[in-house]
Amino acid sequence: KDGINVSLDTSLRLQGDDSEGNVPPTKDTNLPTCLLCVCLSGSVYCEEIDIEAVPPLPKETAYLYARFNKIKRIAVSDFADITTLRRIDFSGNRIEEIEDGAFSKLLLLEELSLAENRLIKLPVLPPKLTTFNANQNRIKSRGIKANAFKKLTNLAYLYLGHNALESVPLNLPESLRILHLQYNNITTITDDTFCKSNNTRYIRTRMDEIRMEGNPILLAKHVNAFSCLRTLPVGTYY
Repeated sequence: KDGINVSLDTSLRLQGDDSEGNVPPTKDTNLPTCLLCVCLSGSVYCEEIDIEAVPPLPKETAYLYARFNKIKRIAVSDFADITTLRRIDFSGNRIEEIEDGAFSKLLLLEELSLAENRLIKLPVLPPKLTTFNANQNRIKSRGIKANAFKKLTNLAYLYLGHNALESVPLNLPESLRILHLQYNNITTITDDTFCKSNNTRYIRTRMDEIRMEGNPILLAKHVNAFSCLRTLPVGTYY
């Protein structure tokens, strides 16, 4: 913003209008992306500037931070030509819809945050994700496909707290270390949710933390469901 103010102020002075003092911060979302946002060494920062759509990104963008805007929709065309992305943060927007395949070409993407939006279902996620954050949305269990996480063999951190899930997502990958499901509507859990009922020697060696507090389920009724875990989930037991 400071850079925009300086350029506008200089332009006015060159035109001989010395009556203009400090030029207020612009909200003109028709400006080129790297004037509207801050572009620096492969990172694009578009935070708190009231944009309503994903702006055109420079080639070879690796990191996009577009938090706290008014984005409502993510389209396939938004990232069709930007295959170098490694991190995207859309926290604090108004996203209700993500087109099928919007992230399908992002084969290098490792971190994706869609927290604090209005999603009711999850999109197909790119295969190399290590961190996915969808806290504080409106996601129900029917909005997550049965194999949504199965092939994400690098996924270590999964945040789905403060949604409307009725059950724990199926087919969680072995790579998972942290799972947040607090403050949903989870009422059911099975012996195969985290463990393998047909293999009593199976241990989930990488799982360090599961948060399930704030759900209506009484965890003490499902002790066999946690037999393969090194630590019990956080939640209500009595």
